[in-house]
Amino acid sequence: MPSIFQRLFAQSDPRDAMRPLYHVVVAEGRQPHWYVEGQVPDTIDGRFDMIVAILAQVLMRLEALGGLQESVWLTELFVDDMDGQLRQEGIGDVVVGKHIGRMVSALGGRLTAYRAAFSGETRLDDAIARNLYRGRAPSADALAHVESHLRARWVRLGCLSRDALLAGDLG
Repeated sequence: MPSIFQRLFAQSDPRDAMRPLYHVVVAEGRQPHWYVEGQVPDTIDGRFDMIVAILAQVLMRLEALGGLQESVWLTELFVDDMDGQLRQEGIGDVVVGKHIGRMVSALGGRLTAYRAAFSGETRLDDAIARNLYRGRAPSADALAHVESHLRARWVRLGCLSRDALLAGDLG
C-alpha cells in the first residue's frame, strides 16, 4: 500500500486502474436484454438503476476479496461519471450536489437490499421489483429474466480472483 507521500506526489490518479472495470460495469448495465426481455424501463432512471444493480454486485465482490480501497475508488468513479452526466443534461452547479447525494444514497440503499438478497436474508425478486421497476409490476417473464441473469452474474463473480475482477473480467 503506498504511503501518503507517495499518493500526494503521485503523477497518476490511483483510480485510473479501476477505469476498465467501471467501463465494463456501465457496458453491462446498458446491454439491450435488460430493457427488452427484462423490461427494465429504458429511461435515464432505468439505466441508472440497472448500472447500480451491477455495480452493487461488483462492490460486494470486491469487499469480499479484501478490496475495500478499490471499492471506494470504483464508487468515486461512479460519482464522477454521474456528476458529468448531470452536467451534460444541463443541471446547474447549485443542484448537482443534491442530485449526487440522492444517487449515492440510492447506491447505498441498493447495496443493502442486494447484499441481503444475495445472502439469502431476503428475496432477490422483491429487491429487483423495488429497485429496478420502482414499484411497477413487471411481467413474470421479465422479472425471471433479470433475476436469472443477476444470479448468474453473482455466481460468476464469486469465481473470479481479485486480479481478474480488477482487470474488468466480469466472467
